[in-house]
Amino acid sequence: MPLRPARSYRHFSGPAYTRREFVKGVPAIRVTFFDMGNPKGDFPVEISMVMAEEGQIRHNALEAARVAANRLLELKAGKDNYHFKLRLYPHQVLRENPIVMGAGADRISDGMRNAFGRPIGTAARVSAGQKLMTIRCKKEFAAIAKEALRRANLKISLRSRIVVEKGQEFLQ
Repeated sequence: MPLRPARSYRHFSGPAYTRREFVKGVPAIRVTFFDMGNPKGDFPVEISMVMAEEGQIRHNALEAARVAANRLLELKAGKDNYHFKLRLYPHQVLRENPIVMGAGADRISDGMRNAFGRPIGTAARVSAGQKLMTIRCKKEFAAIAKEALRRANLKISLRSRIVVEKGQEFLQ
């Protein structure tokens, strides 16, 4: 089945559903790396993406945001001139009760009987004010790091803002 839009899973209610040892068939997360660039470097500029509202971000949206930001940083700054950290891990297991459409669907589908749903993916729950990703870089690449976070922000379905935590004077 195709992916549902992000608005289907953006908001949550109820407790977390994270115990993978009791859930059969949870797909692997799409996020491949959480630390990119040069983690041991000493960088004067630190810029973060901070969430403005609470909600859930699916693992494929996290991976798309990571790829968009890291690609720009790698091309413009080079691997040794930044450290990019994704600060969330998608623990929340998402479920879907597949409803069959079309001719003969009434013989295949059970409708809402036993509608608990099968696992279809994972998501990360975020709260307002929580950091999603952080880039530390050299002062000459501060504007590129800010642009990378702006591009990553386009892939996330929740509102967020970009905050310069260290090195504000290098962005003028």
